[in-house]
Formats: sequence, structure tokens, C-alpha cells
Amino acid sequence: MANTILHEGIKKYQSADYNGALAFFLSLPESDDIDNIELAYYIGLCYAKLEHYDDALLYLEQVVTGGAELDRVLQCRYVLAVIYANSGRKKLAEFELNKLLESGYKPASVYSSLAYVAWKQDDVEKSLEFYRKAIEIEPENSTALNGMGYVLACENRDLTKALSFCKRALSKQPDSAACLDSVGWVYLKLGLMEDAFKYLNQAQEKLPQNEEIAEHLRIAHEH
Repeated sequence: MANTILHEGIKKYQSADYNGALAFFLSLPESDDIDNIELAYYIGLCYAKLEHYDDALLYLEQVVTGGAELDRVLQCRYVLAVIYANSGRKKLAEFELNKLLESGYKPASVYSSLAYVAWKQDDVEKSLEFYRKAIEIEPENSTALNGMGYVLACENRDLTKALSFCKRALSKQPDSAACLDSVGWVYLKLGLMEDAFKYLNQAQEKLPQNEEIAEHLRIAHEH
């Protein structure tokens, strides 16, 4: 019965209509026929997709603490960790990620996220170590490949290898603005400006408001 009630919203969510799904879920009246943990799960995911992170936290934490099935709990812990990392709450992100590692949940993705948190904390060596672990576990993990190449480029280390990592990531996700930006950034570091502008401009076309891509283009124009 609960799934029948939620079906329309779930369908909207699965078709990436996150605003429509959220409006549907929030409009539902209180009912004994609705699984509140299931409802919190979808509302939390909608808010996360829409980058309303504080609202997402309220609902996702209900799923983690409310006795949901294990797969849902692990998925929500991962989303919580990403939100904490993106909003500067690094210790909370580390806590959730370490809980996930203990559970054996998608270790390559978890190590990539730990690498990102370490990078944001200016711990370059730990970041690279985590990216290496992620790549050892899943050699074609595009997030890990892209992150590894980007950090190497930022540190001006082994730029040929950095380009190889970023190109491999881009081959997996050719429409990813993050991967296009990373390839352009490595080319900039190599002094190959025509290639740098090619990829950085493509990245900005996909994410015109992104500050990091804009900064990379500004640096490119100064060369």
C-alpha cells in the first residue's frame, strides 16, 4: 500500500524531476498507510539533488537512525558524507565515511570521498594515498582517476601521469564538466594553451556559473 501511495513521486524522482517529486512527497497527508522512513528517504534524496543540504540532512539522518534496510542506511550515510564534505563539515564527513568503510560499502567511492575531504583539509599526501587505494580497488573509477590527476596537477607533480589519469576519467564520462575542467587544467600546467582553452571552454559551457572553472580560465588568459 505504501509503495502505491508513493509511486507517483518515486516515478518523478527516477525521471530526474526532483522539484516535482519533492512537491508531491511534501503534499502527502499524514497517514498510517505511509512508511515514514521510506518517505523521509525520498524527500532527503530530493533535497540533496536540489542542493538544499540542510533540509536533506534532516530527512537522511532519520533514515540512518530510523531502522531502514541496510542498503538504504549505507546509501544515506554516503550522501550525508558528501553533503558534510561540500559544506565544510569535514569531521562529520570523515565519521560517516569511516562507518561506510567498516561496513564494506562501495570502498572505491568511499576512498575517493575521503581523498576529497583530505584535499580540502590541505593534506595532499593523504589525499593521494586515498585516491591510490580507490584506483587499486576499482581501476576504472572515474571519480578517483579524475581526482588523482587533478591533485597531481595542482601540485605540479608528474604532469604526464596526471594527464593520463584525467583523460581516462574523461573517456568514462565525456560529458562531465569536472573531467573536462581537469583535463584543461593539466594542459594549462603543461603550457599547452590551445588544448587548455579547448577543454576549459567546454567545461564552462556545461557549468557556466562554476567558480573553479572560471578561475582556471582566468589563469589561462593570464598566460
